Amino acid sequence: MTSATVRPPATATPYRWRWPALFALLLAEAMNLLDATIVQVAAPVVHADLGGPVSDVQWFSTAYTLPFAVLLITGGRLGDIAGRRRLFVLGVALFTVASAACALAPSPALLIAFRAVQGAAAAVIIPQTIGLIRAMFTGDEMSRALGSIGPVMGLAAVCGPILGGVLTHADLFGSSWRAAFLVNVPLAVVVLVLSPKLLENRAPHRPTLDWPGTALAATGTGLLVYPLIGTDLTELPPRGWASLVSGLLALAAFALHQRRANAPLLEPTLFTHRGFLPALATSTAFFAVTNGLLTAVVLQLQLEAGQGVLAAGLSLTPWSAGLAVSSWLSGRHGARRRMMPYGLALVLLGLAAAAAGYTATGSTRYPWPLLPALTLVGLGAGLFTPAFFTLALKPLRPQEVGSAAGALNAVQQLGATLGVAVLGSAYLDGSAEAACAVAMALTALCWATSRRM
Repeated sequence: MTSATVRPPATATPYRWRWPALFALLLAEAMNLLDATIVQVAAPVVHADLGGPVSDVQWFSTAYTLPFAVLLITGGRLGDIAGRRRLFVLGVALFTVASAACALAPSPALLIAFRAVQGAAAAVIIPQTIGLIRAMFTGDEMSRALGSIGPVMGLAAVCGPILGGVLTHADLFGSSWRAAFLVNVPLAVVVLVLSPKLLENRAPHRPTLDWPGTALAATGTGLLVYPLIGTDLTELPPRGWASLVSGLLALAAFALHQRRANAPLLEPTLFTHRGFLPALATSTAFFAVTNGLLTAVVLQLQLEAGQGVLAAGLSLTPWSAGLAVSSWLSGRHGARRRMMPYGLALVLLGLAAAAAGYTATGSTRYPWPLLPALTLVGLGAGLFTPAFFTLALKPLRPQEVGSAAGALNAVQQLGATLGVAVLGSAYLDGSAEAACAVAMALTALCWATSRRM
């Protein structure tokens, strides 16, 4: 087994096992993001089987999402310190055990506890991907490899509800909802079998863990994300707003601490890259659009159009197909910067077509025009994401990789949570057309910030 601590120079012979290793990394990304969404459609069936208070339904997802969001930055830094391959393998192993435990959970309390372990394991796995890719690829191949992260994330997010609906509905061997967790086990085994092909990689100058910064980042992220999960913003109680304000204050204190700390959690040189802060803003807005739109579409299909779990999930297939096709085309052409505005233009066109489709069919009928509209959104997202991730990640220095990966993944999670809350509220308190209008405004914001990258 070959081992290295830094990426080979451009003139070195390409690493022999880089493509199987990339497959393992992308499969781990997909596995974790599938698990973030797969329970959304299965949660009512879980509650009917295990019993417990109705509030547990929300916690089946929240228990995963919250530790995932809170620990991402710390997970990235731990990879800098202890080695990214080592943390990746440990995280996948823990995720596998937690997934099996979720499938076997006899009570809602234990399921929620095991979901929290899954989320913590995911926060260790995901930030290591970028550094490990950079350790194994150089030149144009590295651009292609980095550009593959976004499409895989998009496909996983869209396919999660589809797979959750299909597996729960199929009731394989009487497994019902438990299959939604068991599906992780063979995927994780494949990742672990391929993991020896990964090159070890860590920061060139081994940092120490910034404990005060870690506590401030975790506290601020938790206070900010928690009240937004599964929430209608118009019904957010005063304690929810207090949590949001406290979270922002904690993150402001974190920013001040980072400027003065001897060994900060985020590498200070990250902010010397002109495009890093715009990349964080762009990522937040884009994932708010995609995840929020998914929620609004599924809510409309189930609450007003009278569609079941399976039909609602399968209605997202055009999105997945469009994303897969355009991601492949974008990757073939090097995921160039100009793909970003083209992609966002297609997303805007798809959102406008979706709004027009909802208006034409009415709220109680199946919105057939939604299918070509979602195809356009998928095509646009597939053009945008490879170019975005390549542009955001390629300039990073080895010492910055862990911090940047944690920060980018954290704002993606924040954007996704914010999008679900904002677009969900726009739908519940207005209409599907209103949710599309908000998504269009966020897409325009994404376009504005991406121009500064």
